[in-house]
Amino acid sequence: MEIRDIEIFLTLAEELHFGRTAARLHISQARVSQAISQQERRLGSPLFDRSNRRRTQLTPVGRQLRDDLRPVYAGLRDSLDRARMASRGVTARLRVGMLPLNVAALQPYWQTFRSRHPQWELQLRRAPFIGPFDRLRAGDLDVLIAWLPVEEPDLTVGPTLFTDPRVLAVSTDHELAGRSSIPLEALADFANAAAPDMPDYWEESYLPFHAPGGQTIERIEPVTNADELVSLVTTGEIVHPFPAHVTRYWSMPHLQWLPIPNMPALAYALVWHTESENDLTRALAQTVRDLGTTTFH
Repeated sequence: MEIRDIEIFLTLAEELHFGRTAARLHISQARVSQAISQQERRLGSPLFDRSNRRRTQLTPVGRQLRDDLRPVYAGLRDSLDRARMASRGVTARLRVGMLPLNVAALQPYWQTFRSRHPQWELQLRRAPFIGPFDRLRAGDLDVLIAWLPVEEPDLTVGPTLFTDPRVLAVSTDHELAGRSSIPLEALADFANAAAPDMPDYWEESYLPFHAPGGQTIERIEPVTNADELVSLVTTGEIVHPFPAHVTRYWSMPHLQWLPIPNMPALAYALVWHTESENDLTRALAQTVRDLGTTTFH
């Protein structure tokens, strides 16, 4: 199996969507299908279950291959990356995964870290909200910027970067559209998105399972990425709460944002795998502590 084919397989195993995999790797969807079909013929077994048109799933063989290939591919990729960095005088790289969308708004942290440590490379990437802690544990990320609380015994929670109030996303033709704000209780009257493979306490902190009055806040549609989420909101199938910073980055004609005054704000902090802590993670944490928590107006 060639390196590119391994990359295609592992990306599809993460995205579980042929179109998104092709877009992420900047190749055609036909190239993704071809690579997977070739791998399945060589192994004599399907790697993905495509029986459901709406969702692609790994087969047991696919899951085993994913788990076996991840460390092999990561090691090979890291070796090549270290060689490239060495040619530029860079001695190490810190990979930061972002759950929030406001990379640009946090620029003072990144600029300060880079000016203090020019020998290190800082890499910022969007992180999936499904299984993001798995990427820390697997070594695919060094630091994750995640909403709190994070109550994982093997993870360290570092300093907080910012705290954001909450807003509800609705379609412009939704019955709630046009209101100046919405109480948290109202979310129990409408369908919301389900988040598979997310710790219950963590999902609860983002979207409570029950409104203050005890009504169930119903989750109906499993969603694995932000694009699907926004699409379901704009078609009116669901409503969904977000941190307020998204309103500066997602300006869409069919989307409206309603403040939720009585919904607790989300605090976002640095999180890393305790056993993998190193000089780079400590340096980024110290940078955030020195600059303090960012306040958005």
